[in-house]
Amino acid sequence: MYEQMLQRGVTVWFTGLSSAGKTTLSRVVASELRSLGYQIEILDDDLLRENLSNDLGFSKADRDENIRRIGFVATLLTRNDVIVLVCAISPYRHIREEVRNSIGNFIEVYVNASLDICEKRDIKGLYQKARAGQIKNFTGIDDPYEPPLNPTLECRTDLETIEESANKVLLKMAELGYINALSKKTNNLY
Repeated sequence: MYEQMLQRGVTVWFTGLSSAGKTTLSRVVASELRSLGYQIEILDDDLLRENLSNDLGFSKADRDENIRRIGFVATLLTRNDVIVLVCAISPYRHIREEVRNSIGNFIEVYVNASLDICEKRDIKGLYQKARAGQIKNFTGIDDPYEPPLNPTLECRTDLETIEESANKVLLKMAELGYINALSKKTNNLY
């Protein structure tokens, strides 16, 4: 017989511009949490758009519906004590607030990097296509991104390393009681 680790479900919602570092940050956080035995699920907007929301475009109404669908899946997982890491631009405050209210156990992480840095990091060339008019309604170019007014946590991925940002997320999760406490001497989970 073994003793099972108790876990509280929570959704950690990473929001920010395209190429701000949401997916990279969530993968580092997930890797650390998995190594400690936590049950994690990453919901990445790119994959979900292909499989769950492939009927939607990029109008404001379609973007809102996409976020609602992601929020619904996150709600189901969270209430079953899974730690859910959502990586979605989710550009509009009102829909982020709507999913926050429906999920309950919710940590909003604003993954903040300047537009200039995001454009430099963009390996897919999406910003360049948007600036050339080949992609319409691109967040940050011809469609707005509404930064969170009071995020649970802000990670400045243009000013801190990915490890520093990940550590901030883990510390906040521990502070809020979703994972075991962190050792103040080493900042390692124990």
